[in-house]
Amino acid sequence: MTLPELTQARAELTHALEAINEHGERVSLAVPAERALTVYVDKRELVTLMTLGAHPEWLVLGFLRNQRLVSSVQDIASITVDWSVGAAAVKTKAGIDQIEQRTAKKVVTTGCGQGSVFGDLMDEVDAIALPPATITQAQLYGILNAIRLQESTYKSAGSVHGCALFEGEEMLLFVEDVGRHNAIDTIAGWMWLQERNMAGDNKVFYTTGRLTSEMVIKSAQMGVPVVVSRSGITQMGLQVAQTVGLCAIGRATNKHFLCYSGSERLVSQPELAGPKIARH
Repeated sequence: MTLPELTQARAELTHALEAINEHGERVSLAVPAERALTVYVDKRELVTLMTLGAHPEWLVLGFLRNQRLVSSVQDIASITVDWSVGAAAVKTKAGIDQIEQRTAKKVVTTGCGQGSVFGDLMDEVDAIALPPATITQAQLYGILNAIRLQESTYKSAGSVHGCALFEGEEMLLFVEDVGRHNAIDTIAGWMWLQERNMAGDNKVFYTTGRLTSEMVIKSAQMGVPVVVSRSGITQMGLQVAQTVGLCAIGRATNKHFLCYSGSERLVSQPELAGPKIARH
């Protein structure tokens, strides 16, 4: 398999500054270094993404994948990121068929660092067939513990979303960005660059953000049958998850979680949850 040529234009993730606290004292701290990245495909401007810039080449590749603008990593010849002009130049091998028509309709999605998707969010959902896979309650708790221990920009600077890809309880990749859609696109791009286009059949996707329709659709397009969120799920996210048979688990912190859909994929082990705690 011939992979595209990629730059490695990783940017600084935080910016140092001083602020005044409630006591009138000057304090030094760091904030996420959000920046604009305008994507050009074969010299045609496509979109501007607001990003931390941790792995911009993976982000652009995953964006093209999840927008269904390219069907294979081998369609891409190169991705060149230049932060001095805030641009990513994508060169394809044979162009993108009907790119103007396919990008004419744009939907602005919800959440931090608003994203955009081209076309209808629900297009091709019915055609997605997720592989058989399960997750045990013990594996879920292992995933939550790994996230808890993960060093992150969020811990040092806040104001970002984190996403991770797991195989069993092993974390394969952890990504943070100003928007959860950027983080999942970065993971999608990374998966495409792995040997034989890493399959999602035995993987679990984790996000700190809500399970919106966009997040569920992108997970399903990546072939990942189980998604876990520290937050909740939207009505449309639930609808999509039920349609494709995806296991959606939310409010997952410590020993607590809610399985919203695909409960047949969850191997319940209630004895691991400990004693019930009254919730008011």
